[in-house]
Amino acid sequence: MSIQLKDNCKWSLIVPTSMGVRITPVNGQPVHSSDTFQMQATSAETNVASIASYLGLPVKVLTTFVKGSPVAQFIKSNLRNRHMEYEGPEVEQGDPWGYRHQFNIADSGYGSRGPRVQNDRAGEVGRTLNVKDFDLDRIFGQEGVQIVHLSGLIAALSPDTGNFCLELARAAKKHGTRISFDLNHRATFWKGREKELREIFTEIASVTDILIGNEEDFQLCLGIQGPEAGGKAIGDKIDSFKEMILRVKKSFPNASVFTNTLREVISANDHLWGGLMLEGDNWHVVEPRPIRVLDRIGGGDGFVGGLLYGILKGWEAEKWIQFGWATGALATTFLTDYAQPADEDMVWSVWSGNARVKR
Repeated sequence: MSIQLKDNCKWSLIVPTSMGVRITPVNGQPVHSSDTFQMQATSAETNVASIASYLGLPVKVLTTFVKGSPVAQFIKSNLRNRHMEYEGPEVEQGDPWGYRHQFNIADSGYGSRGPRVQNDRAGEVGRTLNVKDFDLDRIFGQEGVQIVHLSGLIAALSPDTGNFCLELARAAKKHGTRISFDLNHRATFWKGREKELREIFTEIASVTDILIGNEEDFQLCLGIQGPEAGGKAIGDKIDSFKEMILRVKKSFPNASVFTNTLREVISANDHLWGGLMLEGDNWHVVEPRPIRVLDRIGGGDGFVGGLLYGILKGWEAEKWIQFGWATGALATTFLTDYAQPADEDMVWSVWSGNARVKR
C-alpha cells in the first residue's frame, strides 16, 4: 500500500521543536576530563528533518527563540545551513535567571566506555511553545503540508507544548496532512503528569498515520503490553516485537504504518542495527547487522528521517525501511547529531555495504 499525500503543498515536512545546543568534548573524551569542547545546534526533531532537507525537500521548523541571544543567532544560522526555514516567536530573556536555549552536554563514548549525556534544560524557552503564536490555518490550509512530524519529547515539555502538539495534530487532520508521531518517552518529563500526558499521547496516536516507538515507548506512553522479557539477542526477539505492534495496531487502527528500530550494543563503537515495520498488513524487517559507530546520538532520528523521506518520495514500502536503516546508520558516522547525506546514492551505498572510494 502507499500513503496518499496531499498535492501542491509548500512544505514536504514540518517539525515543531525546542532548539538547543550540544557541547561535546573533542577526540571522544569524557566530559569530566576535558577542557576543549565543540558546540553544535541540535534537537531530535530537526535531526529527523535533516534527511529531507539535505536531500532537497522543503522543510519548516516551528520553534521559539530567546530574543537577542547569541545562542539563538547560532541556532538560526545552523538551520539555514541545513536548508531549513523556521518560524516562531522571539521571547524576552527576562533576567539572568530567565529563558534560554537548552544545553545538552554529552560525550561520544569509546569502546567499552559508553556515552554519557547530561541534559540541562532549566529555563528552556521551548517550554513556551504555544498554539496562539502560529497561524495553523495558514500553515496547513493555505501553504499546505504533506507530513507533520510530532515528537513525544515536545508534547511532554509543558502543558503549553502538549496542547500545541494536540492542536497541530487536529489542524493536520482537518487539512489532510499526514501525521507522524514518535512517542519518545522520557521518565523525567512524565513524573507526576502521567494521567495528563497519557490522555494527550493517546489522542495524538488516535489520529496518527505513522506511529513510531520502541518497546518502552508503547508501554509507558500508551499502556500497550511490550515484548516478552528475557536476555535474548535482539534478532531473536523479532516475533515478540511483532506481537507488540499488532497490539498497538488493534488499539490505534487509524495508523497505517508502525515501526521501531532494533539495536543491540556490543560496544560504544560496534552495534547490531535493524528495523521493523508493519505497513498495512505487510511486515518489513531489516535483520540486525553490524555497523561501526562514531557517535550513536541521533541514529534513531536518522532512521525516522529516512523512513519519512521514502514516504514523501512515493517509493514502495520496502524501500522506506531500507532507506531509514541506512540513514540511521549514516547518522552514527557523523559527529553532528544528524546525518548530512550528500545525495541518495550515499545512503544506498550504506545500505548495500559499499564503502569503496567514490571518485
